[in-house]
Amino acid sequence: PMGVQRGRKANGMAQQNGEGDPVTLFEVVKQGKSAMQSVVDDWIESYKQDRDLALLDLINFFIQCSGCKGTVRIEMFRNMQNAEIIRKMTEEFDEDSGDYPLTISGPLWKKFRYNFCEFICVLIRQCQYSIIYDEYMMDTVISLLTGLSDSQVRAFRHTSTLAAMKLMTALVNVALNLSINQDNTQRQYEAERNKMAGKRANEKLELLLQRRKELQENQDEIENMMNSVFKGIFVHRYRDAIAEIRAICIEEIGVWMKMYSDAFLNDSYLKYVGWTLHDRQGEVRLKCLKALQNLYTNRELFPKLELFTNRFKDRIVSMTLDKEYDVAVEAIRLVTLILQGSEDALSNEDCENVYHLVYSAHRPVAVAAGEFLHRKLFSRHDPQAEEALAKRRGRSSPNGNLIRMLVLFFLESELHEHAAYLVDSLWENSQELLKDWECMTELLLEEPVQGEEVLLDRQESALIELTVCTIRQAAEAHPPVGRGTGKRVLTAKERKMQIDDKNKLTEHFIMALPMLLSKYQTDAEKVANLLQIPQYFDLDVYSAGRMEKHLEALLKQIKFVVEKHTDTEVLEACSKTYSILCSEKYTIMNRVDIAHSQLIDELADRFNHSVEELLQAGEEADDDDIYNVLSTLRRLTAFHNAHDLTRWDLFGNCYRLLRTGIEQGSMPEQIAVQALQCSHYSILWQLVKITEGAPSKAFMLLCDLLMIFSHQLTTGSREGLQPLVFNPDSTLQNELLNFILDHVFIDQDDENQSMEGDEEDEANKIEALHKRRNLLAAFSKLIIYDIVDMPAAADIFKHYMKYYNDYGDIIKETLSKTRQTDKILCAKTLILSLQQLFNELIQDQGPNLDRTSSHVSGIKELARRFALTFGLDQIKTREAVATLHKDGIEFAFKYQNPKGPEYPPANLAFLEVLCEFSSKLLRQDKKTVHSYLEKFMTEQMMERREDIWLPLISYRNSLLTGGDEDRMSITSSSSSSKAGSIRSKKVSSHGLFCVWCRGSAEESVEGSWMMRNDTLQTPGALQTPQLTSTVLRENPRQAAEHLSEPGSESDYVHKRGLMEDDAEPIFEDVMMSSRGQLEDMSEEFEDTMVIDLPPSRNRRERAELRPDFFDSAAMIEDESVRLYSLYKYIITLPCIKFDE
Repeated sequence: PMGVQRGRKANGMAQQNGEGDPVTLFEVVKQGKSAMQSVVDDWIESYKQDRDLALLDLINFFIQCSGCKGTVRIEMFRNMQNAEIIRKMTEEFDEDSGDYPLTISGPLWKKFRYNFCEFICVLIRQCQYSIIYDEYMMDTVISLLTGLSDSQVRAFRHTSTLAAMKLMTALVNVALNLSINQDNTQRQYEAERNKMAGKRANEKLELLLQRRKELQENQDEIENMMNSVFKGIFVHRYRDAIAEIRAICIEEIGVWMKMYSDAFLNDSYLKYVGWTLHDRQGEVRLKCLKALQNLYTNRELFPKLELFTNRFKDRIVSMTLDKEYDVAVEAIRLVTLILQGSEDALSNEDCENVYHLVYSAHRPVAVAAGEFLHRKLFSRHDPQAEEALAKRRGRSSPNGNLIRMLVLFFLESELHEHAAYLVDSLWENSQELLKDWECMTELLLEEPVQGEEVLLDRQESALIELTVCTIRQAAEAHPPVGRGTGKRVLTAKERKMQIDDKNKLTEHFIMALPMLLSKYQTDAEKVANLLQIPQYFDLDVYSAGRMEKHLEALLKQIKFVVEKHTDTEVLEACSKTYSILCSEKYTIMNRVDIAHSQLIDELADRFNHSVEELLQAGEEADDDDIYNVLSTLRRLTAFHNAHDLTRWDLFGNCYRLLRTGIEQGSMPEQIAVQALQCSHYSILWQLVKITEGAPSKAFMLLCDLLMIFSHQLTTGSREGLQPLVFNPDSTLQNELLNFILDHVFIDQDDENQSMEGDEEDEANKIEALHKRRNLLAAFSKLIIYDIVDMPAAADIFKHYMKYYNDYGDIIKETLSKTRQTDKILCAKTLILSLQQLFNELIQDQGPNLDRTSSHVSGIKELARRFALTFGLDQIKTREAVATLHKDGIEFAFKYQNPKGPEYPPANLAFLEVLCEFSSKLLRQDKKTVHSYLEKFMTEQMMERREDIWLPLISYRNSLLTGGDEDRMSITSSSSSSKAGSIRSKKVSSHGLFCVWCRGSAEESVEGSWMMRNDTLQTPGALQTPQLTSTVLRENPRQAAEHLSEPGSESDYVHKRGLMEDDAEPIFEDVMMSSRGQLEDMSEEFEDTMVIDLPPSRNRRERAELRPDFFDSAAMIEDESVRLYSLYKYIITLPCIKFDE
């Protein structure tokens, strides 16, 4: 675009050409469609023709790059000083926006920044042979940038500083080239002058002298320009109030010192970097460190950096503990570079400050510290000599001394439990050392040769722990727990390395592990660590490599360990190893299972015999009798944790021990604890068998357990039971909800297809419905009693219409009781359920909804039913309804239409659903809601009248109309109608009372919901409900509700349809009592919560229904009698209050 003819007005402003192509430098550079060199060449050509107009173009370029809308005209350029021009341009700034090109995000402006910097560099490079020495162009540009950099306007200051620093960098490059040319010219001159008089060319000498003089003059001019930029801009802006401006200055001075070290790498310039190391902003400190890294990378520059290193070394070392992790990482890397350049530069104390960072939880910091540690301690200085020494000593690896040093470092750090962190920190730089498992095994198994020190017991334990950590790191190929955000996907190269490492360690330790266990079988700590190794094996190698004999050796050693130790940690490690080796995926399973069964047989026989002896001895039992029972029981308990030992019937003897202890009180405490633990595992394994294939029973049991051990356990001065309270986390709550959605809200056809027997069997259908109702009732109680978060009820409420016949009464009761608990949160849950249905509809039908479809009508009908549940007392529900509208409006305008702002937001149709709740707003609240709605609307939205905007139009009309006709009903005992009446009569005096209430409400409460804090009060404790799975009860109202009298309220509901709207609906809640009385929403939970089929079901079916709750005795078989007795004892404890 710059290559075409650019027409100009008389005042110097650029014009648009006929095709609309960009004609200003700013537009050309922003779009970046032309090569920057061609853009600069065009500008140089225009400068040669008219330098004032060309410079005016360049000045406007800098002004426009700052985000200023103003333009400098030719008369301003010729007649006004820079300060006046800048003051004039300051007035042209858009005060409404603080953004300018360098701060606007997005790929276009990121590219613009790059193009902006490149343009300046190319401009100086193309002008370096003539134009920059004309004492006009550079003086004008530097003067302008100096003035802009001193402006109070951040955009001017930021843009001009970046331009000036890039200009300075380009000038430094020119000065470097001039210096090189001067040196070359001087050498040529010296060589020519040293020739013999007859061979010397005087003309060439004169040319070289003239050339040297010109270069020197150019050098002087460039230095003057650089001094002007440095003293006029850098010195002031490196301490600017804006961190980004300071960072630009420090970044560029680092470039100058590296590019032209002879001129800039001295204390006069380094001091600015050193001072800025103390900057309060992390990004500036980061630029300082990276600038210094570029200098310390070049070892030839170390002599020039010696004084700086001595002066600022302490600050750099202290920055390894910087609060900004990025800064700390770069500080450690800089210290590592200093160490590589000169080991004497850092003291032992300096090194120790970095050493301990290998245990940092932040992995980049730890890895950087690991590199430092590797350079300092674990890098071989003379590999050939060390390998020769190892061969003379008969060692297969030269890493023996380095591994010893690693062990000593680990022990001296006194952070023994963090071995995995140490290995992970060194992994990237010391893999060759850490994977030398042959050398580690040699040190553990073989006797030290001459010249080697014997490993102490403490050192052997540390080496084993480190070995296990290296095995884990190689096999799993991810950092240990606590480092990193999770397992990342490995690349193909990393995956291949992981497989190779796993094969290598498996082949080695399959043979070495039995020998290590044999040597250290009496040491509990060492054995517990060594037994972790098999879990990282590739167990197919046993059969593929025909190494069954090594498997036999391993199993033999594990058996010895079990027989020698009673330490829990060792026994659990043995149990886990058996569990891993018994995996059905591997062919060695049968061999391992036989060995495991033989071991348990021996232990079980020994346990049974020792128990008989102990019980027979009674109070005369000696220490040997107690030890025999306790040691064997410890071993069996450890194995019972991971293995099903039910067939050995350990529960019987454990129960005998516990019963004897209770009756006689002479059982040692340790035996009682182990017997109770073993019994616990036995019960758990039996429960697993009971619940296999019966997920519904397990769900009911879990719901009851959550109810028993909920926060209500501590009510009534029972704070001592607080340790027993269990609150389900979000994961468990989601699993419970997903179970309900998968097993309760299913189509009848799906249930029939999965049902055994005749599909037409009505009894089976009713039985299946009962089970589903019990599941839903159990989960609903968890919501009502604040055990499961109330928003989970949204997934229940949204099925109210579709499954009304099956679960309508349960859902209505849940809605009623959750509203009693917290009206605001209940309203939020209702609107959330409607939002979920709307989102599902969007996913199915796409963004262009057919608002006349049955699906949309279904959502609106559900909203209408929800609105009726708020009743007539608008004062009581005022804040809840307003909150519901607020959430609905925010949802409707949450996502903009991807087609553009002229199209309605993606969820705008949801306002049509929200209209159903407008009638529940007070008149003054309608005004407040309308004001809140207008915050989301633009002027264009208010003017649109197309069909796609109808939801917004309808919702606005519902808020703007009907205000005068609003009437508030104050529900009280004096105005409530008699039982069975359908319509309440109005009383004139009552109407006056309503007017007074409305007036006072306007003055005191208006708009309060807009200021509401989102923090909700914790619901008050409700009475503990009955259990759903273990209590069998009769329904006291079953007969009364099966038959309703003609003309009764239930008969009225049946005839008119569920919750049909009336001229003046009187229902304050979804639920109507069986006697037709209006229930107050603030009353306590009924003593009995009867969940039954709704009246609309066929009464013939209802007569055949079993009670909704399971009989616990029917679920528990003969072998579980003791469990049932224990459970009955628990549920009759006086600390739990159950329903009648």
